[in-house]
Amino acid sequence: MPEISPRLLKIWLRALPVMFAGIAAGSSGAFAQISGAPIERAARTAGAEAADAASPADSSVFRVEHESRHQGVFHGQTVAYRAVVERFSLQLDRGPAGDVVATSYIASPTGSGRHGRPEPSDRPVIFLFNGGPISPSVYLHMLAFGPKRLAVAADLTADPKTFPVVDNTETVLDQADLVFYDPVGTGFSRPASGNRVEAFFSVERDARELTQFVLAWSRAHGRLNAPKFLFGESYGTIRAAVAARQLAELPTPVRLDGVFLMGQALNIIETVGRPANVMSYVVSLPTLAALGWYHGKVAPQGRSFEAFLDEVRQFSTREYLPALLQGSLIEPADLHRVASRLEALTGLPAARFEQLGLRVSKPRYRQELLADRGLVLGANDGRYAAAAKPGQDPSGVYLPRISEAFDQYRRRTLGVPERLGTYVVDSPVDSLDAWNWGNTQPFGDWAYMEDLRVAMQKLPGLRLVIGTGYHDTLTTVGAAEQALAQSGWPRDRVSMRYYQGGHMAYTIDASLAALMNDVRALVAPPSR
Repeated sequence: MPEISPRLLKIWLRALPVMFAGIAAGSSGAFAQISGAPIERAARTAGAEAADAASPADSSVFRVEHESRHQGVFHGQTVAYRAVVERFSLQLDRGPAGDVVATSYIASPTGSGRHGRPEPSDRPVIFLFNGGPISPSVYLHMLAFGPKRLAVAADLTADPKTFPVVDNTETVLDQADLVFYDPVGTGFSRPASGNRVEAFFSVERDARELTQFVLAWSRAHGRLNAPKFLFGESYGTIRAAVAARQLAELPTPVRLDGVFLMGQALNIIETVGRPANVMSYVVSLPTLAALGWYHGKVAPQGRSFEAFLDEVRQFSTREYLPALLQGSLIEPADLHRVASRLEALTGLPAARFEQLGLRVSKPRYRQELLADRGLVLGANDGRYAAAAKPGQDPSGVYLPRISEAFDQYRRRTLGVPERLGTYVVDSPVDSLDAWNWGNTQPFGDWAYMEDLRVAMQKLPGLRLVIGTGYHDTLTTVGAAEQALAQSGWPRDRVSMRYYQGGHMAYTIDASLAALMNDVRALVAPPSR
């Protein structure tokens, strides 16, 4: 993938951030820790309805490592909930073994839970995970869905050290329980003794690990028949698609009601910016245009932002694509005409487009749009701009603050014990070559979109939402729309959603609110 440096690719696949700071224990409302020795239970309960996991030989055991009680106001409703840290020991069929440590937020009636009535068996559950491969769910946990979140300032030049941790009144805990999944090798999750984390480094095994975890968690909590949803971000969208197919192909398919892909990467092979990949320039154009608009390099001319992007979409397929297909055979007059139009849509000089044969990649655009001011745009979020520094993304400026905040949150508010060890944020995958993507020869296919099509075919109630940030240069609006057009997914069960912001658009308050509304709509029972 020559258009993105290895470091930036790793940042993309991880979904960027790191860990978090500053919450007073008393700020969480009603709070009572349940500590002491972990409670160990076999995860083999609950009938034959979901059979024996992803494979007949897969198995799991779980234990509660820590539990605490809290109360918060979410979407205007006061909710009492438990924060439960659990260890699931998983053994994949003919594969590696490992311990997945997950944090769940479980809302239930007064007196329910460990020392009271059972959890409601029909309450929806959302399993959330970030990308990588592989990274922990800390980003979705503390920037978007957790009961507390790090509030990223609207002023992109603000000092991240000043970002507070606040009550997350937008999250959907009033509507669904939330399970934050950390793959083996990240967070507190580790390979079992005698196993190497590298044994999990493949698309299929990574998804199988999630599939078995979903089953084990559902058994342990009596939720096999509850509505279940997967929310994956970045590489996590590939994990979600493959896991959905695996769940659907079980002898007795597991109930799965919805999948939310945030920053989808399913068609990365078709849309990645290899120099000769003509389609990559076409699907990238709406993002370049959105960035030109944001940075004041495009004249609005009385248009709304949405109307402007519609104009860009039409130009990209009707004029830009045919011109690119002509390559060096294009007539000079046509080259000049298309280049002039590209200047009007992106803010980059027409002469530069002509010089490059109309092929301006996303990294080149980020480097050149504000070059007259000595600035380069962020890859994760192109709204950010800073002086170029080798190996650094301007939109990663707040990563250290995230690390601090989460660390203090889990210690002070959740009271997670030190015996769990270090919470690992960095991916153990050193390079993309270390990951088994499912194919190694040039004539093969990486059919991640097909995984989701099969799942939707086998599970007729499964609905899909694709969310994308307008200013995300890693997983773009155009690539998402191309995926929908080429996937064969049932159109009446797919929704496209767009947000101001980058790869993690939920760092913007308005985008977070919009995202949560979209998640609520997915979790709500479909209208008949």
